[in-house]
Amino acid sequence: MISSDFKCLRPISLAFFCLITANIACAKTTVGKLTCEYHKNPVGIDVLNPRLSWKIISDETNFIQSAFEIRVAASEKGLYSNKQLTWSTGKVASSQSVNVEYRGPELKSGQRLYWQLRIWGTDGKATKWSEPAFCETGLLQTSDWKATWIASPDDDSKSEKRPSPYMRTEFDVEKDVESARVYVSALGLYELHLNGEKVGEDLFTPGWTSYNKRIQYQTYDVTSILKKKNALGAILGSGWYRGNIGWSGNVNYYGDSLALLVQLEIRFSDGSIKVISSGEEWKASTGAILESEIYNGETFDARLEPIGWDLPGYNDQSWQNVTPIQHTFETLTAPQGPPVRAIQEIDPVEMILTPEGDTVFDMGQNMVGWVRLSVKGQPGQKVVLKFAEVLDKDGNFYIANLRSAKATDTYILKGNGVEIYEPRFTFHGFRYVKVEGYPGIPMFEDLKGIVIHSELQPTGMFACSDSLINKLQQNIKWGQKGNFLDVPTDCPQRDERMGWTGDAQVFSATAAFNYDVASFFTKWMADVAADQLPDGKVTNVVPDVLNGGGGATGWADVALVIPWNMYLAYGDKRILEVQYPSMKAWVEYMRNRAGDDLLWTEDWHFGDWLAYATTHSDYPGATTDKGLIATAYFRYSSFLLSKIAWIIGKEADAKNYGQLSENIKKAFIHEFVTPAGRLVSHTQTAYSLALAFDLLPDDLIPRSASYLADDVKAFGHLTTGFLGTPLLCSSLSDHGYDKLAFMLLNRKEYPSWLYPVTQGATTIWERWDGQKPDGSFQDVGMNSFNHYAYGAIGEWLYTYIAGIKIDEENPGYKHFYLAPHTGGGLTFAKAELDSPYGIIVSEWNETGDKMNYHVQIPPNTSATVILPNSGLNELTVDGVLINPDNGIQIGENSVLELGSGKYTFSWPAGK
Repeated sequence: MISSDFKCLRPISLAFFCLITANIACAKTTVGKLTCEYHKNPVGIDVLNPRLSWKIISDETNFIQSAFEIRVAASEKGLYSNKQLTWSTGKVASSQSVNVEYRGPELKSGQRLYWQLRIWGTDGKATKWSEPAFCETGLLQTSDWKATWIASPDDDSKSEKRPSPYMRTEFDVEKDVESARVYVSALGLYELHLNGEKVGEDLFTPGWTSYNKRIQYQTYDVTSILKKKNALGAILGSGWYRGNIGWSGNVNYYGDSLALLVQLEIRFSDGSIKVISSGEEWKASTGAILESEIYNGETFDARLEPIGWDLPGYNDQSWQNVTPIQHTFETLTAPQGPPVRAIQEIDPVEMILTPEGDTVFDMGQNMVGWVRLSVKGQPGQKVVLKFAEVLDKDGNFYIANLRSAKATDTYILKGNGVEIYEPRFTFHGFRYVKVEGYPGIPMFEDLKGIVIHSELQPTGMFACSDSLINKLQQNIKWGQKGNFLDVPTDCPQRDERMGWTGDAQVFSATAAFNYDVASFFTKWMADVAADQLPDGKVTNVVPDVLNGGGGATGWADVALVIPWNMYLAYGDKRILEVQYPSMKAWVEYMRNRAGDDLLWTEDWHFGDWLAYATTHSDYPGATTDKGLIATAYFRYSSFLLSKIAWIIGKEADAKNYGQLSENIKKAFIHEFVTPAGRLVSHTQTAYSLALAFDLLPDDLIPRSASYLADDVKAFGHLTTGFLGTPLLCSSLSDHGYDKLAFMLLNRKEYPSWLYPVTQGATTIWERWDGQKPDGSFQDVGMNSFNHYAYGAIGEWLYTYIAGIKIDEENPGYKHFYLAPHTGGGLTFAKAELDSPYGIIVSEWNETGDKMNYHVQIPPNTSATVILPNSGLNELTVDGVLINPDNGIQIGENSVLELGSGKYTFSWPAGK
């Protein structure tokens, strides 16, 4: 929502800034950072009309693209011959530079397209052609698959310890190779090898999806790895497919047998094709991985590793023939999101001998991944690594909050010099590593923390003059990294690690500031729709491993909220179109559950999960009625559905759901709002929902906002949970209570955002008091120290303090607002955002008696800049004074309409 600050403001003419910048000479404009479906040079996509985007690099102020021309060819060389072009747009009069659809000839499987473009500015001058980029399709038709699903005959799904199957085959290449692609998937997890090399850098492939409906396959270019004689093989792991996942000891949730699917297509220089595919001629055995579970960890006996198994000439006579199995190809789909990879390495910061005598290494950061172990010893010696997030108040290793997750990696030495070990099919959430059985004394260099997560590109930064708030921002980003591991999990350490929809919903806007999450959420939202039940109910976790449990308000509304937030952040209209049936089905589910009075008060909901009052019985007044929350979200999702319907051209639906949302609002007011503007649940969450979701009559908004403010003053702190917390500060600041919002942000005592920081937190906690001031812990049954939901305050840091706000009418930052706010004792704040168009900067600082504000607006965009407390005749822009003598009058809340460029404003502080 756009706050009242943006209403009825007088803009300063752009002409003035044209005068300031008119002397810039030799401006240069180029086009770069070409992407296809949010990826650079993707291989193996299955989008039939892929979207192309680019960024403009220009030192010309006020640059707007007036036209573009894209050309596409089957080879890079073909781009420079009109006769060899596959498709050309010709010169298109448009400023669009994000998500331009390919409209050329229908794409075929395994087809690579090279593309480049040039653009024109408003001066009519064209740029040079960009450097070429490419995209390549995967297998687009089910009939393209020639391979067979294969399983190991010794793979015992009922055994307590299930060794990982190894599979292999050999083949010859007799002719000159032009290109080679391998298409691979698995039931379970796979690690593919070719000629002694791991293929690709991806981890946890094929990824976690709603396996009964969608299984991803990956495509790799292996041209450079092929030789005359070759060995192709894979190791499989249980992973999410049949491992221990969910609660109550769920195993074999999706299936009993692990299986592999591989299809290698080799194109020779003479035009012929050879296909090597998984089938009955493959061999299978076991190796060093005796067991590997996501929750429990991995046991690796290096003595059992079949040396050279992935090289040609290996003696596999003792291996068994694989078992072909029947499994559909219809569910295979190419990945849309980024792969999981090892992103960062961390060295230990301290070695601790605990009071109980344990040797523990402190990595200095609550992280997600594993430890790379370096060890030298005798054959059969066993090194055990155990993982924990915290030490207890006595300084001992603490794992009670992991519940049943063993989180243990065991390495059994082969006794051959220095041995290096990393697990393959498990991960842990941890800061502390307990080392048992190490030969001699482990040194710092013997352990290396390997940080893994989906390969998200960083896009945002926020910093200010308060070091605790800066640490909070770092914790938010670490929490996002650790929990964005192919799906947005709630936590990465205990026996859960599931894609809770409520957590993702409330955090999604913050997520889109910190990292590029467009393709990540595109992938996950497809699973939200896939697991949605026929009656429209959205499951509580996605992928659903809780047997269809769902329909909780604020959780299931993820069906609308995340696509809407992705549309706002990236201007992505397609995600609205693709997800629309799912959105509509969820709103209709709510309509059916609410009944004729449109009040949804009967069903069970999580409510304002883990709100202050739910763990403090002394404060029952802070408990928000679940029917109020459910009806509020019913209104909000109906309202969003109406707006989305308008955007994608469904006018009848837009009118229908617009009227529905208004009727729900009336029902809400009648049931939950007194004539004086007081809510029947007199809580911070109730007022925040009512204000943020436009559930109040206009004349009662100020009164309800004052009730919210009074409640915050009365408690002196927040009382909100998962649903209220993301809305609290904005609900205060949008209605004139910014000092209270800053008070909440700055508070260091429990409950607050900064309390965990003062306790040494390096990620966001699940509970406000996961660790109490005396060092004791909250309920061990639910006490994660890496749980990003409360990190949703990050959106307020970016949008209010730094002031970078989306314009709904021009999504994706084509036009945006820069409206920073001082306060809270801060003397400096800066945010940067790498938007779909380029870098946005909003930076203010107070130096002595002067306020300085620096902004950067990327090419092909514009911004409305609103300067805080600067309605003065002493305002300067890039050193040039603005005053009535310039013919420009400035009133309160100065508003400037600016094109691309860098600008610095200054004015007297405190005015």
